[in-house]
Amino acid sequence: MKLTKLHCAVITAIAASGPLYAQESIKKDKASIEVIQVTATKRTESIQEVPVTVTALTGDSLEKLGVANFDQYVEFLPNVVFQGTGPGQNEIYIRGAATTQTNISVSSVQALQPSVAFYLDEQPVSMQGRNLDIYATDVERIEVLPGPQGTLFGASSQSGTVRLITNKPTHDGFAAGFDTSISSTKGGDMSNSVEAYFNMSLTDALAVRVAAYNDLQGGWIDNILNVPGQGGYNGSAEVISRISGGVLADPKNVPVIAPQNAMLVEDNFNTAHYAGARFGLSYLINDEWDLLVQHTQQSLDTEGVFAYDPNLEGESSTNRFTPENNNDDFGLTTWTLEGRLEHLDIVYTGGYLDRDINSNIDYTGYTNGGSFSAYYVCNYAGIPESEQECLDPTKFYKEQTSTSRTTHELRMNTSAENRWRITAGLFYDTQDLSTVGQFKIASTDKFPDLARTLVGNEGINSNGGPFPAEISFVNDVTHTIDQIAVFGQLEFDLSESVTASLGARWYQIDDIYKGSTTTADVSGRLRAFGDGSDAALTEFFGADEAASIQAAIASGQLDTSLLDSNGKLTVDDTIIKTAIDWQINQDVMVFASYSEGFRPPVTNRVGGGAAKNQQGAFEGFRIPVYSTTDSLDNIELGFKSTLFEQSLRFNATAYYSKISDLQTSRYDPTNISFLVFTDNVGDAKIKGIDGDFSWVASDNLVISGAFSFLDTELTSINEQLDGIAPAVGSRLPYSAKFSGNLQAQYFFPLKQDMTGYVNGSISYTGKRLAGMAMDAYMIEDATNLIYGTGSGLSIEKEAEVYSGVNYLDSNGEVFAGGRYVQDSYVLANLSVGVTNDEWKAELFIDNVTDKSAILYIDTQQYTPKVVSNRPRTIGFRFSYDFY
Repeated sequence: MKLTKLHCAVITAIAASGPLYAQESIKKDKASIEVIQVTATKRTESIQEVPVTVTALTGDSLEKLGVANFDQYVEFLPNVVFQGTGPGQNEIYIRGAATTQTNISVSSVQALQPSVAFYLDEQPVSMQGRNLDIYATDVERIEVLPGPQGTLFGASSQSGTVRLITNKPTHDGFAAGFDTSISSTKGGDMSNSVEAYFNMSLTDALAVRVAAYNDLQGGWIDNILNVPGQGGYNGSAEVISRISGGVLADPKNVPVIAPQNAMLVEDNFNTAHYAGARFGLSYLINDEWDLLVQHTQQSLDTEGVFAYDPNLEGESSTNRFTPENNNDDFGLTTWTLEGRLEHLDIVYTGGYLDRDINSNIDYTGYTNGGSFSAYYVCNYAGIPESEQECLDPTKFYKEQTSTSRTTHELRMNTSAENRWRITAGLFYDTQDLSTVGQFKIASTDKFPDLARTLVGNEGINSNGGPFPAEISFVNDVTHTIDQIAVFGQLEFDLSESVTASLGARWYQIDDIYKGSTTTADVSGRLRAFGDGSDAALTEFFGADEAASIQAAIASGQLDTSLLDSNGKLTVDDTIIKTAIDWQINQDVMVFASYSEGFRPPVTNRVGGGAAKNQQGAFEGFRIPVYSTTDSLDNIELGFKSTLFEQSLRFNATAYYSKISDLQTSRYDPTNISFLVFTDNVGDAKIKGIDGDFSWVASDNLVISGAFSFLDTELTSINEQLDGIAPAVGSRLPYSAKFSGNLQAQYFFPLKQDMTGYVNGSISYTGKRLAGMAMDAYMIEDATNLIYGTGSGLSIEKEAEVYSGVNYLDSNGEVFAGGRYVQDSYVLANLSVGVTNDEWKAELFIDNVTDKSAILYIDTQQYTPKVVSNRPRTIGFRFSYDFY
């Protein structure tokens, strides 16, 4: 059957799928694959001619797949994973370069930088622990560049870069459209969304484009009544006593008052609401210069939590004891001026990001970790054994974080027609983050003397700040990061078919960390370390502690060389990238490259503090003042091909990465510190193969897919983490050995110039290990004691004993070492619809098999919580475009 114009349009607009898609093109009566244009090298080039691995999900693909936000589209990028506790609280990992997901309650304070850069158009918008969750409306494509991209994209591009490219104003006249949907989730509430855009040429030189959206996602997780003894939270004096050094005389017989949540019981309480708009203005200054200004404004409001308690019956129930919400608002203004001077293309681009986060988090589980646990809830000091008790442990955490980020980049490109081509530029970035975190962690209303012992002799509000009396601990921190960089890349055609390239980036990063906690002056601590003199250290720490710190610095156990006398941390370096590609013929290219990526150092709030446990590997150990830069060196070999008269595209890349001084988040309250800090866990290596394909199998059928094989391994371990972190030879967390997806689209003609279609997709993710601490057996034991039942989650045993923490079981032996397993899963989606040149109507079923996948196991409150996907959802979509 010969393709009609409508059939071709359907291939383009509806049958789009996965990383590649078909286009309106006829060759020998056969539809062919479009050449997608990307900007992975900061030039506009064909995806098949760029000598780097690039995956692209087009806007049509996103529409066909029915995805609009971060956690949805990641499922179709098999070498990309996200881990986190809900919308706006996720981190991205690419090709297995992962450690421990940042504790969301201190992510702003901890400042562990992401290993994957996230861009909206030209602007970096990454943030530690809280990836900016931008709703994907009116999007041209999403580009994923796996592997180090630091020479062109900077510090957080250590293991890859994700770029969301929006549709820009066009000067072709008027266009408008809308898309609306309504859906019902099994066991949950209804969801609905409305998206709309319009584009208008106001004059020959001036055009505007506006896109707006409102998406209300109904919940499916129930906050059920807490019933101790039936899987509900009862608490355990035994858990509290053992992590507090055995302070309770007979913990098995100490009464525990269980927390109550009757007033908070609610079905389907985990709602998410995205609302926002993007405004764009394009001005053609003259034939050679144009200006683009855009502003994006978004509000993301969530209620409840997106994880269930596996100890409760079913996969949609939880017990929470304080109201929880997360309000995340941002405004991003960007500008791009492009033009030509003689033989150079000039681009100046910049942006200003303003983001405000307000969160309330249930922190009740905090009682179950740390040496001070008995202070939080138990009445025991000087109390007769018969009168000892542990009260209601209900706690909360409140966060107010304001972030601003300003970037400027000036770059130039020589003509693409030259035998040699240069891209060169200057980059400046300044980030300011101010955060106040308020914790209720102690039972200040019942035991004020004990709480005062914990937080300071001057009282519960020992920092003198304007905080309620119930607040027992405060983080008040301002963090400023300034970066300047010079980058360049040279490409040279060695012959008509072989091209070599060399790129480099010099950077300098200044990190200024100021503020305090209730118990520590962070600013003064860093100034003392930066000064380094006996007088400065003695004034801040006292004579005996200062002498011990000087000894630790002299021995090399503490590094303070990057700090100046004001406590500012400065690091600079140069990274490189080199590649060679061979265009074997018009349809096949092979390439090889070497590249380097990095994450900058991270300053710790309690740097220099001595470990409580000074035995074994911890003898003389002090918390690092900062974690050092971790680096990733990557070698890859790939090929790109377009075969069988442009009907099949198949690309694949094999790679080997070596990570040195891998940064990780650490929280070891029994041995070291009751505050989270960062450290360098050791070294690792990663081997893998990525691939994707798209095949126009017939005039009516398009099949596409992608896959990732991955092998990760820790090759060395920091000696203080021996027995805490997995052993040498263990896998990195969150990395599946295999993952992949497959999509198929079949379309067929109907009457009156209408076309019907059926779309199906299936994705598979292999099992993954959770976190970088072998604490699963300890956490499982605590779960049994606290809830009266275990979680039922799988654990991979990695050591006979877990000797890093002095937790003893009933036999007086340490626990085995192991990590929770995030089991493999398969998700399938299906849709059927009718379309013509202007409108589309579609019925869809997401998660056809109603699979409850384990996306992430959260152990930040010492019992496991499982973040899962939305249950089976059935809905209807309708869209209309005006031209």
